[in-house]
Amino acid sequence: MLGAVFLVIFLFFLSQPILNELQKEHKWLKAGLLNQMYWYHMFFGLVYWTYAMFNRSDSQQYFISYKWYNSWFDTFEPGTLFIEWINYPFAKWLGFNYDMMMFFSTWVGFWGFVYFYCFMKENLKFNPKFEGWDAITIFMFLPNMHFWTASLGKGAFIFAGLGFLTYGLSWPGKRIILIALGGFICYMIRPHILFAVLIGMGIGFILGREKVPTYQKYLAAIAGIVISILVYDKLLIYLGYDPNNVVESFEEESTLNAQRLSSAGSGVDMSSYSLPMKLFTFWFRPLFIDSPNALGLVVSMENALYIYMFSRIFKKSFIDYIRIAPAMVKMSAVVFFSISISMTYVMSNLGIIIRQKSQIMYYMLFVIVAFMDWEKTNRIKKRAEIYNRIVEEERRKRELAEGEVTV
Repeated sequence: MLGAVFLVIFLFFLSQPILNELQKEHKWLKAGLLNQMYWYHMFFGLVYWTYAMFNRSDSQQYFISYKWYNSWFDTFEPGTLFIEWINYPFAKWLGFNYDMMMFFSTWVGFWGFVYFYCFMKENLKFNPKFEGWDAITIFMFLPNMHFWTASLGKGAFIFAGLGFLTYGLSWPGKRIILIALGGFICYMIRPHILFAVLIGMGIGFILGREKVPTYQKYLAAIAGIVISILVYDKLLIYLGYDPNNVVESFEEESTLNAQRLSSAGSGVDMSSYSLPMKLFTFWFRPLFIDSPNALGLVVSMENALYIYMFSRIFKKSFIDYIRIAPAMVKMSAVVFFSISISMTYVMSNLGIIIRQKSQIMYYMLFVIVAFMDWEKTNRIKKRAEIYNRIVEEERRKRELAEGEVTV
C-alpha cells in the first residue's frame, strides 16, 4: 500500500502541468476545484479498494492476467482483453502491484471528470444553479459517478475515453489528439458506445443551429453511412448477435439475460416492462423502497436528484429549445437516449445498471443544464427588451415635454 501512496502523490504533481494548460485555455477554470476533485476521486479509489478487499471484484482478475500471456499484444483486442492489455506493461515491466494499478486506474478515471467539466462549462453562457449551488460542480461530485470510475476495470477507462472524445468534439479542429485518443479507448472497450457518439455527433452536426456549409453536412452524412456499413457486422458480432438474423438473436439474448439475472439479489425482471418503464428503471432505480444495500441508499439519493433534474425539462419550451439547440446538445441527447434504449433490453440487474448508467448520465445532465441556460438567456433578453422599451418611452415623453415648453 505504501507504493500506492507514493504513486498517488506523484500522479497529483504529474497532473499539475496538464491542469495549468487547461487553465490557460479556459480562464474561468479553477485549478483549485479540480485539485479538490482529484483528492475526492482518490478517496473513492480508496473506498473501492477497501470494497474489493471484502467482495469479489473483476479488478483482481484484470491485475493477475499479465501472468497468463507471453506477449503484450496477445491481449490487444476490443473488450475485456483491452483492460488486460493496459495492465500488462505496468504489472509486468514496471513492477506495479495490485494497489498501485488500482490507484493508477483511479487517476485515469479522474480525467474523465476534468474533461466533462470543461465540456459543460465551455458550452454554457451562465452557471446554472441548483438551490443556489453551481449545478455542474454538484454533478462533478456525485458519489456514484466516482465510485464506479475509481478502479482497475472498464468503468474508469471508458469514462475517461468519453471525456476526451466529447471535449474534443466541441472543437474538432484544435483537439484532434484528444478525439483520436478518446475514440481509440472507446472503440477498444465498448465499440457500440463509440458508434452511438459518432452517430449523435453526425446528427447534431447536421441539425445543429450552427451555420455549416451544405457540402460539409452532406460529407458528414456520407461519412456516417460509410462508418455504419463498415462496422455493422463487427459490432453485432461483438455484442453477440447474429448479423443475418438481428431481431431474433436480439430477442433471444434479452430473454436469456432476464432469466439469468432475475434470480440475482439485485435482479429486476424487465422483460415484461413497457419501454417507458424500462427507461425509468434504468435511469432512476434503485429508489429508497427497493435499495438492496447501503450503496443502494446512496445511489437512491443520487437518483432522486436525477428525477428532480429530469422534471425541469417537462415543459413545452423544451421542445422549442431542442429544435434550435446547438450541435453538442443534440449530440448529447442522441447519445444518451440511444444507449439508454439499447441497454434497457440487455440489462436486468440493478448492480449492473448502476455501473453502466454512470458512463452516460452526464450527457443528459448537460442537455438539461443547457436548456436551463437557454431559459435564463431568454429571461435576460426579455428583461432587456422591457427595460429598453421603458427607456424609449421615457425618452419620447421628455422630447414631447420639451417640445411643448418650446412652443
